[in-house]
Amino acid sequence: MRDYKNEEKLRVSWIKEKLQKAGASGIVFGNSGGKDCALVGILCKKACEKTIGVIMPCQSVVNYTADAEDAKKLAEQYNIESRTVDLSIAKEDMLTAFRGKTNPDYYHLTAFANINPRLRMTTLYTIAQTEGCLVAGTGNRSEISMGYFTKWGDGGYDINPIGDLTVREVYEFLAYFNAPQSIRTKKPSAGLWEGQTDEGELGISYDEIDDYLLKGVATSAVKQRIDKSLKITQHKKKLIIYPD
Repeated sequence: MRDYKNEEKLRVSWIKEKLQKAGASGIVFGNSGGKDCALVGILCKKACEKTIGVIMPCQSVVNYTADAEDAKKLAEQYNIESRTVDLSIAKEDMLTAFRGKTNPDYYHLTAFANINPRLRMTTLYTIAQTEGCLVAGTGNRSEISMGYFTKWGDGGYDINPIGDLTVREVYEFLAYFNAPQSIRTKKPSAGLWEGQTDEGELGISYDEIDDYLLKGVATSAVKQRIDKSLKITQHKKKLIIYPD
């Protein structure tokens, strides 16, 4: 297990350095109520007083209920400024604009689900640019390794304080910070549609991914699945920035 007291010190210092070099006055991040954004929010707040967590519900009921509630718990516990930008109408307008312009067989599948994170990226950068802030990414090493993020969506940011941490390490770090229990126990999900979970989409568990990344331990089938993802998603990873 990492020394999280030292990790906190190093990462807070790293964030401060990035802010200073960029001449930025604050940090904006997407506060979805999940584990990764919780850790990013905590670290950024420790590094910078002006840390803004943006809650961005988009169609999925869970965005408006459990996710929003957990996001608010995080903001209250760590005194993070919270703003809500509802993106559902913008998403509907985009879906309407696409009708008859693309393959209808894919209307409810990944390409259209990926509109959500791309709208969120646009929202974060609009707020950040108008207020002299950097956008903090919230992807972890396990997701990044598998290419499990949306290019030019949640894969678009200025800095990522947790990009080198596996899911297992994120949970350990959150326990160190005594983050809200509801965030630490919920199933990882991007909340892109009702019932969606990360592991359901990946077809593999984060424990299996982390065992391979951290220990090199995996069954033949798991190793093949991870190695394939590592190879075919390289194009998505060229602009990722996280601690050296």
